[in-house]
Amino acid sequence: MSKKLIALDLDGTTLNNASLISSNTAKILQKARDKGHIISIATGRPYRMSAHYYQQLHLDSPMVNFNGSLIHKPKEKWIYEKEFSVPREIAFEILEQREKLGLDFVAAENRQTFFIDKLENFQKDFFATDIATEANLFPQLKTNPTSVMLKTKNELANSVTEALTKQFPNEIDVNTWGGADTILEVVPKGVQKAMAVSVVAEAMQIKQKDVIAFGDEHNDVELLDYAGWGVAMKNGTEQVKSVANDVTSKTNDEEGMVEYLEELLAI
Repeated sequence: MSKKLIALDLDGTTLNNASLISSNTAKILQKARDKGHIISIATGRPYRMSAHYYQQLHLDSPMVNFNGSLIHKPKEKWIYEKEFSVPREIAFEILEQREKLGLDFVAAENRQTFFIDKLENFQKDFFATDIATEANLFPQLKTNPTSVMLKTKNELANSVTEALTKQFPNEIDVNTWGGADTILEVVPKGVQKAMAVSVVAEAMQIKQKDVIAFGDEHNDVELLDYAGWGVAMKNGTEQVKSVANDVTSKTNDEEGMVEYLEELLAI
């Protein structure tokens, strides 16, 4: 079998419903690596909220964060690294519309830092850090952020997405993280996981037909469509299932991804 690039979404795909990677999942992914395949995480999360998964799996491969806005190798400098950003002015315009849009909070993200609208909205577990000072407030955002993160209610997610893409049609796209919280991520126009994984594939000299991708949410649609073999999770949306080559027989909480991968790669 030719070497494969296996692009894995995290929430709702690789992670179980407790946001953990099971020991069996880690074991099977290591078996895939031992066979010479490349495991690459492709997530909407910022690096600081996904680094522990990368470390748990003992990866040294390229990683995609912010739904494609950051393509990097966390452990080393990489000549193919790319980072895209949202105009700072748009972040502040969204903040001004927070109440009108029904947003619980607005946060601007960079690779290792974040800026939030109010310190009362800071949750150390959610933001994966114990640090929250006045320096983390929005007025201290001096550069263009890699992404803007919005928390809202599930029933408002579509209306927020439509309002912002209508207001900034040529500047941004709005994606979702998936998972228990309704998190919308604002990224530069045209930036998505498929674009980012194609950069990884080219850098690793993997042909498109040898890219295998797993996902569950609408931010995985382009990725599964791009991949030589795109697999939607049983717990995935109908939209992502419609573009997939196949659907797992089990959910993320039943280790559906690695069961499927184990059979596909005959490991």
